[in-house]
Amino acid sequence: MTEAPDLLVLFQRFGIALALGLIIGIERELEKSEAFAGIRTFPLIALMGCTAAMLNEYFAAWSFVAAFLVLAAVVITAHIHTTTPRSGITTEIAAFLCFLFGGLVWWQMTALAAALAFVTVLLLATKKPLETLSRKIAQQDIAAALQFGVITLIILPILPDRTFGPLDVINPHTIWLMVVLIAGINFVGYILIKILGAQQGIGLTGLLGGIASSTAVTLGFARRSHTEQKLAPEFALGIVVASAVMFIRVLAEAFTVNRAVGKMLLIPIGSAGLVGLLCCACIWFVRKKKVEVTENLKAENPFELWPALLFGLLFGLILLIAKAGQVYWGTTGVYLSSIITGLADVDPITLSLSSLAGDTISTTVAARGITLAALANTAVKMLITCSGALSLCKYSIPIFSAMILTGLVVSFTLI
Repeated sequence: MTEAPDLLVLFQRFGIALALGLIIGIERELEKSEAFAGIRTFPLIALMGCTAAMLNEYFAAWSFVAAFLVLAAVVITAHIHTTTPRSGITTEIAAFLCFLFGGLVWWQMTALAAALAFVTVLLLATKKPLETLSRKIAQQDIAAALQFGVITLIILPILPDRTFGPLDVINPHTIWLMVVLIAGINFVGYILIKILGAQQGIGLTGLLGGIASSTAVTLGFARRSHTEQKLAPEFALGIVVASAVMFIRVLAEAFTVNRAVGKMLLIPIGSAGLVGLLCCACIWFVRKKKVEVTENLKAENPFELWPALLFGLLFGLILLIAKAGQVYWGTTGVYLSSIITGLADVDPITLSLSSLAGDTISTTVAARGITLAALANTAVKMLITCSGALSLCKYSIPIFSAMILTGLVVSFTLI
């Protein structure tokens, strides 16, 4: 028979099991009207699991299974006699998990047991938000999640991870990895809009919409400014907030692909975005009368496969253009390609230059190129606001001009 651990180790294992059971029990106690067990029962169940695991190791190999069956009989009996026909089995499943967590603690898988326990509590405690989210989920949302799984778990692993083609710069695995990255960022914005909605005012609409598409927000608000001219300051606020979020998104992408580029972009991209946010704060505080408005912003399916494929092709093309520009025209070619591609979309050039930095181009050139792309994209949004009401232009154009000038000056003087 294996020698038992010393007393201190025993106290540590049983103490951790007790703590995990207590955490789950506290949450269930708050829902006692829907639960047969609470703050005392769950710690006891965790101790039962830990004890059964110990007996299984030192005395009888069937002890853990036997204890689990006994617990199952008790839980089923309690469920039959204490719940209504419409009650679920969430608490009962939590009880079984609590028993298993106690066993994991004894088997020295404490980190796993703790992580699973906290995930369990999180799921139990977020019943209402999850139910609200489930009511908002449509068939297209399920299809979107499946498509994301396809591009991430099926397509990505099978693509070759080596370079091909002209200038030996096209890497299928890297290109598709960027497709997955941008799809994941879009997914975050999509879920936030689904959970929070866009009915929380123009500022929040700009914040959430900027994660998915700041250009779409700009177009929508510019169009509305013709019919709701009194809200021009609020529309300018939403547009600039969306553009500032675009700068944050660029930083997130750069840091994900190449930390060195991300660190270098903190000053120029951060300063341009900060100028926009400060101007938004001025608009917010100058407007003494707050007008409650809402905007129905549709969050479209971010995982259509054809747009994902087109993004991959665009990313590969930009990789080739950036490399060719650097080879044949040097640094000027990189900057020119950044401006041209940034007019349409800032994400592909950000990911492309970040992946090339430190290899075929310098980190400084990559950071400046990404800054130029972001500023070119900001200039496009400034032109879009010119299609709106004159009062919208009065607020937004000076802010955009300040953001662009700040980014240019900082980029070419401090990096």
